[in-house]
Amino acid sequence: MSRQYDERHRSVMIREALHYLLGGRLTGTYVDCTAGEGGHIGAVLEATKGRAKIIGLDVDSEVLDIAEQNLKDYRESVELFNLSYVDFEIALKQAGVEKVDGFLLDVGVSTFQLKAKGRGFSYELDEPLDMRMNLSQKRTAADVVNSYKEDELSKIIFEFGDEKRFARKIARSIVSRRPLFTTKDLHDAIKAAIPPAERYKRRRHFATKTFQAVRIEVNQELENIESTLRKIPGFLNQGGRIVIISFHSLEDGIAKRVFREKSESELKILTKKPVQPSKEEVELNLRARSARLRAAERI
Repeated sequence: MSRQYDERHRSVMIREALHYLLGGRLTGTYVDCTAGEGGHIGAVLEATKGRAKIIGLDVDSEVLDIAEQNLKDYRESVELFNLSYVDFEIALKQAGVEKVDGFLLDVGVSTFQLKAKGRGFSYELDEPLDMRMNLSQKRTAADVVNSYKEDELSKIIFEFGDEKRFARKIARSIVSRRPLFTTKDLHDAIKAAIPPAERYKRRRHFATKTFQAVRIEVNQELENIESTLRKIPGFLNQGGRIVIISFHSLEDGIAKRVFREKSESELKILTKKPVQPSKEEVELNLRARSARLRAAERI
């Protein structure tokens, strides 16, 4: 049974994703590589009046249970697979599909994962350091913070968390406090490394960047994004599209680089610059503020 949470997840940039993914089509087969709770899938099916075929993947079995319930009215049009997007080829094979008309990736962490108890994604909850999107994998956030060398921790906090000034101090604080078992342990180690004046003036919580960095490392998110984007063009029909929504400058940079490299032979870039959410959407959903969308078309 899925865990419940209080705040409903809102899929970001739905209007923009539909525009670039469908390109005006009302039929076709599409892969939502990060199905989440089914928000984007539901929007595609509504826009196509249920005529599209959707293959949805999510590595998180608990959030996929929610998607299945949310999409119950479209059972004939949707196949859901508990797989990482890096394994989309397995889903296509099982669905009996060779090529599709579009791929969508929304690579942000979901509200469910942040809010559901026991997952260890949030500094707001005191629980075991986990942060696994795939609950069957062995490595957890506790393994990262307790086994990585100080230099390794500093590097991922600097690069993946964009924690420019205090990465080394945070890494040193983590190492000095080992073993860390809970999200509170990690929160307190970060707090000890950042001066009070700096903590208070930040617009976002001072632990956000380090928690993000550890999560990215635990789930190998950047490597997975790049390998997946490089494989996708070979599974697109001519005119088929890739749409990626990212929330981190490194993720967006990977998409930009791969699209540019593939534009020499396989892809036509549809977004010269990343598309940003509207002011209205950001006002309704603060999570959308860092979202960036890029799209390309198979030639």
